[in-house]
Amino acid sequence: MTEPSSTKPGIAAAIIVHEGRVLMVQRRVTEGELSWQFPAGEIEPGEAPNDAAVRETDEEVGLTVRAVQLLGNRVHPKTGRQMSYTACEVVSGTATVVDTEELADLAWITSDQISEYVPYGLFEPVQAYLDIKLPSGSAS
Repeated sequence: MTEPSSTKPGIAAAIIVHEGRVLMVQRRVTEGELSWQFPAGEIEPGEAPNDAAVRETDEEVGLTVRAVQLLGNRVHPKTGRQMSYTACEVVSGTATVVDTEELADLAWITSDQISEYVPYGLFEPVQAYLDIKLPSGSAS
């Protein structure tokens, strides 16, 4: 186990695919180029990244999800924060903006819309997962 390069807690992101779309949330305050992202938040002391992804999804958008698999970890190239990405599936609820201090909006997007929301591209293991889970519209 290596220590994170930063003293800030790591961030856990939930990759939630439901009915052929993936959930993205829009931050109220952008962090660098980050405006739209996956539901995510800081991992609390002693908390597993997948548990943090599930908790943050509930806190931010009121959706109950179950962690399915860890897709990967990295230091985010835009923020320098340690990131963990967990694939989740919807258990119950309807996504709405619950955390109005942090979030401005949310959207269920198709694979063809990802580049509009995240113009700099997704972390490769996340993109590979979405390539499998999301139906592709037109080949680009």
